[in-house]
Amino acid sequence: MAAMAAENPPVPEERLRVPSRNPLPLSASQESQVRDIYYARVRKQCAEEIKAFAACALGRTFTVSFACRPEHRVMNGCMKLKATPEEHDAAREEWFALRLERQRQREHKANVAAAQKEFMREWWGLHEGERLERQREMERRYGEERVGGMPAKDRPRHGDAGAR
Repeated sequence: MAAMAAENPPVPEERLRVPSRNPLPLSASQESQVRDIYYARVRKQCAEEIKAFAACALGRTFTVSFACRPEHRVMNGCMKLKATPEEHDAAREEWFALRLERQRQREHKANVAAAQKEFMREWWGLHEGERLERQREMERRYGEERVGGMPAKDRPRHGDAGAR
């Protein structure tokens, strides 16, 4: 029986391939952030080739495509070689790893904004309702027609249809 098992090796089950190890759906802006990380990783791996092309292209205009063709081909070849689905998966995993850090930054920013708002309220001694009432009064006052810097007393205001 052992000899028979050696002759027929076990056949692995065929599985459907998932395009990514992190198949969670992301919004368009989140996918854009993943793409930015992906492109940065690929550019980092091909930094030498990019620098060589940039050095060749420095000071040239329309002759770049002719004079720097070999450097351009080397740079594109490197980027095509490094831009793999595995690299995209790694960028996606990096995005997920940085998710908690971004959340902490948002919370910190919200806490700072709330502290500033509270400070302004305490500093000026205004409650929120008083401040809004003063703001509405200023908007009403400055929304009127002006003559010589003051509201016109003898002219009807916007809401007075029956006057004059």
